[in-house]
Amino acid sequence: MSVSRFLIAVVLFAGALSQVVPSTSAQAPASRAPRNAAEFDELFQRVKNWGRWGAADELGAANLLTDATRRRAIALAKTGTTVSLSHNLLTDKADDNGSPFEHTMLGANTMDTYRVSYHGYAHSHIDGLCHILYKGQTYNGYPTAEVNTPAGCVKLGIENLKQGVITRGILIDIPLLRGVPYLEPGTAVYVEEIEAWEKKAGIKIGVGDAILLRTGRWARRDKVGPWAVGRSAAGFHASIAPWIKARGVAFVGSDAAQDVVPSLVEGIALPVHTLLLTGLGINLLDNQDLESLSATAARLKRWSFMLTIAPLAVKGGTGSPANILATF
Repeated sequence: MSVSRFLIAVVLFAGALSQVVPSTSAQAPASRAPRNAAEFDELFQRVKNWGRWGAADELGAANLLTDATRRRAIALAKTGTTVSLSHNLLTDKADDNGSPFEHTMLGANTMDTYRVSYHGYAHSHIDGLCHILYKGQTYNGYPTAEVNTPAGCVKLGIENLKQGVITRGILIDIPLLRGVPYLEPGTAVYVEEIEAWEKKAGIKIGVGDAILLRTGRWARRDKVGPWAVGRSAAGFHASIAPWIKARGVAFVGSDAAQDVVPSLVEGIALPVHTLLLTGLGINLLDNQDLESLSATAARLKRWSFMLTIAPLAVKGGTGSPANILATF
């Protein structure tokens, strides 16, 4: 190949890539708000869904699911291929697992007991709407003192989802978009990359969807070993909240806990958790294992699927372990 033809090929390839992958400045703008607690509060007040579905609402963004959205999701189950999003429960204490799962056999080893503290950065679970508080209030403006009690959550408990969730799930595979095996801890994901992923995958995120951000956390863990995910993790930047609301997203999950860590909002530890769970009323799907899902989606060249979520029916629960399923 002549030098001139080689240069033309490089230019054409770079031009095509630039249509998919946002510029570095778009990925990490230093001035992107919210940057501090005051800006965060302004954003929270602007996007919150309190009162949107009534003063007594306990479902939050799950109200966006309808018979029509469920039928649309069911129609995506074309091949019958199913993929679990649950990582096997971790039984060893590690930097990312301060509360190992305990499995004890009983009697003649024909029965057993389970003990799990599922919140945190190890076990796959769903957060209930009473899990995160902001300025003494839960989702929909309920006073914390009236909701969170030693006996459980008087409102917003995970039992509100005991009928199960069927909706369209969409994998947002940012390592695949960037051409890397995983994102390094502390990497922030912005709206520009979500929209670039939509273009690459040929999809458009819409009302009632569940979005799942793959950062490659579990792939990185397999390669380098456990690390303190609660202190350093790739994830969404808080500036995505207005976009999430505008698109009508109903559930948000990731292979860590959604937030980029350390927080990029001074004075707010988990801004994405707080904005989505407490402000928008969006149940969050933490620590999902998206590696098999990523491989299956790439093989089928389909990044949307039927998503099924069935939490335990724990009255007043702040969340639940869950074996969430994707069906193609």
